[in-house]
Amino acid sequence: MTALDPKSWANASITHRWPEIARRIFSENKLTPAIMDRIEVLIADIPNAPIREICDPGAPDEVVWNQSLPPYLGKNWLEVPWFFAEHYFYRRVIEAIGYFQPGDGCKLDPFLFQKQHGLELSRAAIRDLAQRVAGWMHPGGDRESLIRLLYLDLWGNQADLSMWPADGASKPGHADLDQAREFLLADQAADVADYLLQQQTTEIFENLRGLRVDFVIDNAGFELVSDLVLADYLLSTGIAAQVRFHVKPHPTYVSDAMIKDVRATLDFFRADADLQVNALGSRLAGFWEQDQLQVRKNFFWTSPLPGWEMPIPLREELSAADLVISKGDANYRRLLGDLNWPCFTLFSEILDYFPIPAVALRTVKAEIICGLKPGQAEQVTAQDPGWMVNGRWGVVQFARPLTTDR
Repeated sequence: MTALDPKSWANASITHRWPEIARRIFSENKLTPAIMDRIEVLIADIPNAPIREICDPGAPDEVVWNQSLPPYLGKNWLEVPWFFAEHYFYRRVIEAIGYFQPGDGCKLDPFLFQKQHGLELSRAAIRDLAQRVAGWMHPGGDRESLIRLLYLDLWGNQADLSMWPADGASKPGHADLDQAREFLLADQAADVADYLLQQQTTEIFENLRGLRVDFVIDNAGFELVSDLVLADYLLSTGIAAQVRFHVKPHPTYVSDAMIKDVRATLDFFRADADLQVNALGSRLAGFWEQDQLQVRKNFFWTSPLPGWEMPIPLREELSAADLVISKGDANYRRLLGDLNWPCFTLFSEILDYFPIPAVALRTVKAEIICGLKPGQAEQVTAQDPGWMVNGRWGVVQFARPLTTDR
């Protein structure tokens, strides 16, 4: 999918939203004149300048990035696939900052203010969530609590700072989980819960290593909070013996989480005066110290590559898990190769290439989707014409590839 259609969300994102994101970097950071000049050049390039190579000598991903560029070199930003253009834009931001170069921009997160501000604004919601979930904890867990936590984790994906700044007034939201179910386009949360609990029972019966659940993480802020709450539940109840978070290796998509953002969120929990939030942070810090909560970064997650071009080492790493939870819109689009599949195509059919069972928790923010019932897209369009991009609607979709015996 390209952005050539002037009425498309992709076109609006490239021509309007991305320059605004780049300009916010000026007001939220103390930058040198040289860095500011490079960002101004980037803004001026959008959308008509030709795609060029990444100029970031010695950066760990420069060679791989430039190997993927030949099909797009010389085309403008509207002519290349949107998924590629998005990742290219944020990689150009990192290049302009000098994130991988010695100097004032080295390791500078240009989106740090938004991340911190978003977390602080979520304090009341975090306390409410910690209080609610505290009553659900007991050995072995239970099906209904696990389903509720999957829903909570799904709707945490509405906290996306690339679309709505931390203090923006136009964010989507649902008053409670019962209301939110009306906005579920596909719901296999019960299947996911049954699978995990069945696998847990098998592991206990056969005295094996215990389950490992991997999360492909999306946003920092309240979404990461909801990821951590689900991870805490899986570990504290014994449903999983290990949880592994896969995060971004550099700042991208404004609020996408890095290792440092996970650490900062745990510190935020442990500094809170609320006893339940503090206890949550202490438990998670303990799981991290005991290697039950692991956090890994990989440059595949900031590349423009589709899921089926995942590097073999990462594929082998994920294959050791019992379930992968894919969070958010961009990760969902990667799983689908950002292709315009017929909307009734089954999620499990597309993900037959994926090495292990996977669940996508995604609020819909781009014009790509699968797994809908015949006529459902037309029905939702009549109810909410902007449903594919406004973040109000979501999916919980589960795939168990035919090639796995799990």
